[in-house]
Amino acid sequence: MLINVLKSKIHRVKITQADLNYIGSITIDESLMEAANLIEGERVQIVNINNGERLETYVIKGKRNSGTICLNGPAARRAAVNDVIIIIGYGLMDFELAKTFKPSLVFPNEQTNLLD
Repeated sequence: MLINVLKSKIHRVKITQADLNYIGSITIDESLMEAANLIEGERVQIVNINNGERLETYVIKGKRNSGTICLNGPAARRAAVNDVIIIIGYGLMDFELAKTFKPSLVFPNEQTNLLD
């Protein structure tokens, strides 16, 4: 049996930009993507700590070490610049493997969105 489990999490990052006129997605600093084991095009859940909104979108690679977290397209209406969010990636895996799997958890600096 396959189950859906937490694979990746970027915990408590600030939204640096919101671009309503972009096609859609979330742009994430490439260094944060790598640390969290996320890839471009991967489906992620966004949880907004400020207003409780939850949404799903896909990842676009942002400039490395820029701290960029940008909600694009319709998602830009679900959060404001400086809102704090959690970015969550899930993966399907065998039930037995899931019992011992360790997700990639990233806790960037909340002021800069960079890794310390």
